[in-house]
Amino acid sequence: MKGRNSQVPEDWKRIARTDWERVKRNLRDKDAEAAGFFLQQCLEKFLKAFLLAKGWKLKKTHRLDTLLDEAIKYDATLSIFYELCERVSGYYIVDRYPLPASAQLTCEDIERDLEESKKFVKALSGEEL
Repeated sequence: MKGRNSQVPEDWKRIARTDWERVKRNLRDKDAEAAGFFLQQCLEKFLKAFLLAKGWKLKKTHRLDTLLDEAIKYDATLSIFYELCERVSGYYIVDRYPLPASAQLTCEDIERDLEESKKFVKALSGEEL
């Protein structure tokens, strides 16, 4: 698809909700790497939706902590999710590049972060996943 990405926050949230369902489906299939990737994608899109709603100019980045730094400028209470964003940003890499066996991601890792991610999404958008 040619052109620019949407600047409409609801467009980003719609895809984020789809990614959330992909996380759950991949967890059911015991595919931790895919579940982690889609969790990262989901949170990235909810963060971008939040920022776009504030008038932020869309930037290409997959780093949740970088996006959170921008979001904190509008809502300082979001800073409590910094560790979550750092962790989940790493899930994008895990699905894309080979890592040593000792660095393997588990479904338990993703399930732990899902609970905190629900709180983060609620803080960003008011939505309950």
